[in-house]
Amino acid sequence: MDIFSIILIVGGLFLFEVMSSIDNAIINAEVLSTMGEKAKKWFLTWGIFFAVFVVRGLLPWLIVWLAVPGLGFFDAFTAAFSSDPRVKESVDTAAPILLIGGGIFLIFLFFHWLFVEPKNYGLRGERFFHRQSAWFYAVVSLILMTVVWMALKQSPMLAFGAVVGSTVFFITHGFKQQAEESEKRLMKGGSSSLSDLSKLFYLEAIDMTFSLDGVLGAFAFTLSVPLILIGNSLGALVVRQLTLGNIERIQKYRYLKNGAMYSIVFLGAVMLADAFGVHVPAWVSPAVTFSAVGYFLWKSYREL
Repeated sequence: MDIFSIILIVGGLFLFEVMSSIDNAIINAEVLSTMGEKAKKWFLTWGIFFAVFVVRGLLPWLIVWLAVPGLGFFDAFTAAFSSDPRVKESVDTAAPILLIGGGIFLIFLFFHWLFVEPKNYGLRGERFFHRQSAWFYAVVSLILMTVVWMALKQSPMLAFGAVVGSTVFFITHGFKQQAEESEKRLMKGGSSSLSDLSKLFYLEAIDMTFSLDGVLGAFAFTLSVPLILIGNSLGALVVRQLTLGNIERIQKYRYLKNGAMYSIVFLGAVMLADAFGVHVPAWVSPAVTFSAVGYFLWKSYREL
């Protein structure tokens, strides 16, 4: 892997992490506005350490280790740079299972946004799909059925990976819905009944839930845990800066979420293609992310 590829991958990971964490930053900013200065300072210092090194560092490492159980903990971290042919063979064997699960998760995430979630309509057709929200479950069920049917022709474990991806989506989606409802109740006046310590635990819990989108999407860029750690950590640091006081400015760019979601569905498609043995060059995922986010950033700026 040459230096240009590394820079491109890290840049794509950074941008993807920032865009996929905008909702998280908004919730963080709103809850922090109800907390005391001491608690805010704690969250913005130790909270950064937890978000960067524990969640976005340990989680991809743990996922690779679980996907390739034959690797040791250290080999799981350095697998992408290892010259040991046994390590490379193990990763190559397990990678499709990881990729198909992540791909299903991201594609389900996109269709949930397209059909169900409130949004600013950035492209023609989004309003139509939003009016057909009842079709979300039918669409994702058909997608899962088709992918599992194709995967069974290759390997039962590959099909199982797709089912795991859908399971993880619905579990984390439930937690996200609960977090959003809790945040609404908190901002409507229930905040006085909660201590700052309770709010800190709440913020850390929703940060873990929202970070899963960025962590799973990162595998569309690379299977290298060190590169994922660098790119996602830089993105998490920027999200914390947005939380501090620039979130209103970011919210003025109405279509940034659209850019994040269209990059998510492309990345999900790339992961599915890789899982079925279709080689996708390493530069495609960063290029798609920069293009999608760049277009909707330009569209938002033009409207302003």
